[in-house]
Amino acid sequence: MARADEPDLAVGDCWIGLAAVAAATTRVVFGPRVTPLSRRRPHDVARESVALDLLSGGRLVLGVGLGSDATGEFSRLGEVGGARERARLLDESLAVITALWSGEPVHHHGPAYEVDGLRFLPRPVQQPRIPIWVAAQSVRQAPLRRAARYDGLCPEASAAQLADMLDIIVEHRGDLTGFDVAVAANENRDAYERAGATWWLRSLPMIVSRAEALSVVRRGP
Repeated sequence: MARADEPDLAVGDCWIGLAAVAAATTRVVFGPRVTPLSRRRPHDVARESVALDLLSGGRLVLGVGLGSDATGEFSRLGEVGGARERARLLDESLAVITALWSGEPVHHHGPAYEVDGLRFLPRPVQQPRIPIWVAAQSVRQAPLRRAARYDGLCPEASAAQLADMLDIIVEHRGDLTGFDVAVAANENRDAYERAGATWWLRSLPMIVSRAEALSVVRRGP
């Protein structure tokens, strides 16, 4: 995604980059954080994600969210701009993607998407599905209900807010068994861990040298 404060920043394609990561690594768990499904065809995402899962031997995580129109990447490209409509497309896309991952014939007749008896093979390496981590920015119920239905949360929140968010997710799931919480930050790691974070994603500047990036990787978690 482009950045409002850096309109001339050169950016690459996320999914081609993910393929390079899958091919160049053997242990790294990887994935987009996050892809806005409202501007993607769900059947394309289903195919691409399975291909990456197979290429990596089962290391992909699919991070999803509404995205943001702060840079005009929705409205200026003619995409759906309203948050509520993007949320509806996100939920329907997830239903289509997870159904196609099953490898069974899919019959889906929704307000936005149609699947008339198609069967997508091969299935993902990971079963029962590729993990899905859902983005949320506050304690609003709808995004947290969505996250509770899947496998993880990508919070954009303080440590205190994260604790409140996870309380709401527990209300919907019953507990956090098998549920991941992936925080992308550079400080307050201990506070986030106490709040319930299970992954600490070190954020790098958009423009960083290869040597600087490698030094962060070598230091480890």
